[in-house]
Amino acid sequence: MRPAQLDLARYRVRLDSETDFAGWRDAARRLALNEVRPEDVGWHVAPGSDQAELPEVPAGAQLVVPRDFIGHAETAFCHSDSGRFAFLYRVLWRLRDEPKLLEIASDPDTRRLETMEKAVRRDSHKMHAFVRFRKIGDGADERYVAWFEPDHFIVERNADFFVRRFTGMRWTILTPYASADWDGERLAMGPGAAKGDAPDQDDTEALWRTYFENIFNPARLKVKAMQREMPKKYWRNLPEASLIPDMIAGADKAAKDMIAKMPTTPAPHHAKVQARHWPKQQPAETAEDDAASTISELREVAKGCRRCPLWRDATQTVFGEGPDNAKVIFVGEQPGDQEDLAGKPFVGPAGKVFDAILDDAGVDRQKVYVTNAVKHFKFEPRGKRRIHSKPNSGEIQACRWWIDQEFELIKPNLAVALGATAAMSLLGEAIPVTKMRGQVIEREDGLRVFITIHPSFILRIHDRADKEAERERFLQDMKLVKRLMAA
Repeated sequence: MRPAQLDLARYRVRLDSETDFAGWRDAARRLALNEVRPEDVGWHVAPGSDQAELPEVPAGAQLVVPRDFIGHAETAFCHSDSGRFAFLYRVLWRLRDEPKLLEIASDPDTRRLETMEKAVRRDSHKMHAFVRFRKIGDGADERYVAWFEPDHFIVERNADFFVRRFTGMRWTILTPYASADWDGERLAMGPGAAKGDAPDQDDTEALWRTYFENIFNPARLKVKAMQREMPKKYWRNLPEASLIPDMIAGADKAAKDMIAKMPTTPAPHHAKVQARHWPKQQPAETAEDDAASTISELREVAKGCRRCPLWRDATQTVFGEGPDNAKVIFVGEQPGDQEDLAGKPFVGPAGKVFDAILDDAGVDRQKVYVTNAVKHFKFEPRGKRRIHSKPNSGEIQACRWWIDQEFELIKPNLAVALGATAAMSLLGEAIPVTKMRGQVIEREDGLRVFITIHPSFILRIHDRADKEAERERFLQDMKLVKRLMAA
């Protein structure tokens, strides 16, 4: 509340600090029980002031509000919004006559309370993740100091977390508005500090940067997602942050180098294949080249695939299906729940959409070969359900051997990449499917690869008009595929 408003307020409440929730709670209770309306109260922080002008609680009066309000209010109280004291009192005032208020998601006050809580919890998460202690002193004088810049008043709220995690060392966390100090036995809160009060670096930072550089996986880098989780405002206080720009810039090359260096040792079951097809003196590294001479034989070999860990949780290998002389091979991402149980590709909901659109486009499903970039179902358990989980680049690369064998045996003149995972498997690099949809890319070996979406994308669209439009667009893609097959 602004100073001019404070002067007009009937009651002016003085809190000891920005986080004096106990003081706010006591004052709010007194005011509400004396029927003091929110617009008649002014709130401000004035350390050391008393509340002499506040009314006493009427004899026998009780204030009844939903039990969970206190928890919500205590969290939102840590928000940096200067109007939070008055806002929380207004919510309290309304709850007396609207006990179900917090269950009304569309109410502006409920939405604001929820937004404030989320912001405080997120800031707490960032504090847990991005506080970096630096060592000062040795021996009996050894202690650790960290500088952190929170968005909200969360130091007191999170100090116990650091006590539990770093009980055995003496530490201090400095922030612009408050500090927390643990001497090994007692936690003390103090005033704010300046960044210059914290050390710039210590001897362990070179080791930390080396560790961070070595655990970095360029194939899994998603810059926007990383910056959401690690906003740039925190970078200046993180020793590893100096490495991030160069690591991002070199991620694409590093990912390709990592894939190129993957082990090429055959999976255990290929030793049996080698014994059938090669003399004992045949080098092991060439055994996979002629592991099978027909699709049927290759399908049998694939039943024992152990090239990546996905086989452990899947029901079975789901291999490709279709004629050995198909002119086109459709490549999807991976089998889904129903495909995993049936042992056949494209038999689930997306498969039904796929079949219907192929039929509308005049493409005979019995004359095409359908397969997946990854042959085992990757999922996350959610209760009794198994939820699809996207394959990573290592899993795609491990399964690339099977895809290559299918193409070598069938020798199609066209491949259709259904989605980004299929495109990566066929072309060896990430392709922006939405931008390159409908285009044909010719590989070095002469194979033409047509880029389009996976039919499961249509199922994920909720708006009926948008779903129909996307289905029509996919139908046009399939009609183009038919013309390319003929050509």
